[in-house]
Amino acid sequence: MKKERIIERIAEKVKKDLKNEGSGHDWWHVYRVWKMAERIAKEESADTFIVELAALLHDVGDWKFHGGDDTVGPRMARRILSKQGIPGEVINHVCEIIQTAPFKGAGVRTKMRTIEGKVMQDADRLDAIGAIGIARAFAYGGSKNRPLYNPNQKPVQHKSKEEYLKSKGPTINHFYEKLLLLKDQLNTKTAKKISRERHRFMEKYLNRFFKECKGEI
Repeated sequence: MKKERIIERIAEKVKKDLKNEGSGHDWWHVYRVWKMAERIAKEESADTFIVELAALLHDVGDWKFHGGDDTVGPRMARRILSKQGIPGEVINHVCEIIQTAPFKGAGVRTKMRTIEGKVMQDADRLDAIGAIGIARAFAYGGSKNRPLYNPNQKPVQHKSKEEYLKSKGPTINHFYEKLLLLKDQLNTKTAKKISRERHRFMEKYLNRFFKECKGEI
């Protein structure tokens, strides 16, 4: 089993499948998560092969776009991986990571069992914060026809996956419902260190956003 070639083939497939995605879950999101996951895996002594596979396939069947069904992604990933001659235990591990990793609401904890899962989850969450996270939030909000901001709609700390999925609040609310919470939900020392500046950048952005809304600057 030539791991490098397997990674290349799967990357090529994902790039092709996500080339027209416009909600912020496109190939370049996957690419960033892949490379960040690889970086964190090396720092945290995780199995890079498992981490890379999970990173590349983590959005092939995103539950948010399949009515909240978080089994779609793992099933799709399993079909792709099975064609590559990958051992069953590796496939099971990757699919477990894909199903467990996504953020599913402020009140829903998705604890990863293995260091590989923790690494992949951290890499995905780092791409949801900072300058890129801001851009992706508005791209996703636009794809769902959500307003940028409505001062009459307050953020909600969703207590279940179903409640989070049904949320239709303005994109600015999403910062308080998810993005600003992620720094304290990261697993690894490496990711926590990286997150600090990204988190500060979002706070600065929001401060500026609200000042402009009030006409103060």
